[in-house]
Amino acid sequence: MKLGIVGLPNVGKSTLFNAITKAGAEAANYPFCTIEPNVGVVTVPDERLKVLTDIYNAKKTIYTTIEFYDIAGLVKGASKGEGLGNKFLGHIREVSAIVHVVRCFEDGNVVHVDGKIDPLSDIDTINTELILSDMEMLERQQLKIAKIAKSGDKTAKRELSIMESINDVLSQGLSARTMTFDDPEDEKFAESLNLLSYKPIIYVANVGEDDAAEGNEYSHSVAEFAKTEGSEAITICAEIEAEMAELEDDEKQAFLDDLGIEESGLDKLVKSSYSLLNLISFLTAGEPEVRAWTITRGTKAPQAAGKIHTDFERGFIRAETITYDQLVECNGNLGVAREKGLLRSEGKDYVVQDGDVMHFLFNV
Repeated sequence: MKLGIVGLPNVGKSTLFNAITKAGAEAANYPFCTIEPNVGVVTVPDERLKVLTDIYNAKKTIYTTIEFYDIAGLVKGASKGEGLGNKFLGHIREVSAIVHVVRCFEDGNVVHVDGKIDPLSDIDTINTELILSDMEMLERQQLKIAKIAKSGDKTAKRELSIMESINDVLSQGLSARTMTFDDPEDEKFAESLNLLSYKPIIYVANVGEDDAAEGNEYSHSVAEFAKTEGSEAITICAEIEAEMAELEDDEKQAFLDDLGIEESGLDKLVKSSYSLLNLISFLTAGEPEVRAWTITRGTKAPQAAGKIHTDFERGFIRAETITYDQLVECNGNLGVAREKGLLRSEGKDYVVQDGDVMHFLFNV
């Protein structure tokens, strides 16, 4: 999973990126500090793996990962090449979802590119540039499809109609992600266009330390805006995350407790990312290895098996399955689980659930 961290210059993007990835990207108080995207790979926190590792005394514990891309700051006119706009927009096309960091803190020592703190205006600036870029791309695509549609091609006519509907929404200054489609095939085609404003987005309200626990009027306005798009919004203090990055794991929770914060920014971001992209994790466990595997919600057992190896999917017979809670209840003993009727044999039509612990049987 690739997430692109975006925002206007000097909103705390690189500070947040450094904190959650410990990658050491330069964070300076001037626009365009980030030119090429810095990339950091972080493990997805999952307490279940720690418990299972202890139960099985596993030799290896393998977490799922997320790639974060710290993308160059954007300014008005980026869709026309202003600032580093072309690079910025090109890099966004490569990610699964956007993490839009919005400045929600006052600090006279950190310049704001527009000279004032106005989160909704900042959001509008970036969304407008994404929309303008999408309109330009759609115009080119429509010209190609229109020629085919004129010949009577039914598929081309349908695709042209969908593109015109999207363009109507964009023309109103609304992101394509605000649209819903009744027909799954229409939605699939819309996704295939790879529109920037159609990508799922998480708005990260970056607040000061004093507002980290409860947020402030700025962050609340960001959350309200996100609801209008059906997007995710979380509140984070990037400075606190930077301080936490220097602590040992056993010190981090005490640090959060002292500040009255329930969970770290990284944990919030991961949860929101999984929710936004409709992802879950199933687990495999034993003495050699305990591991989490990320799949899309609704994935069936053979396709989940294919995440481990293509042979598992091709020769799938069945999956021995138990919930994480039930496995822990049996202290990892599958014999006990079988006696209690907790270990299930699931076939090809079984839809995998979050936290399922699975063992796949297959033909070679």
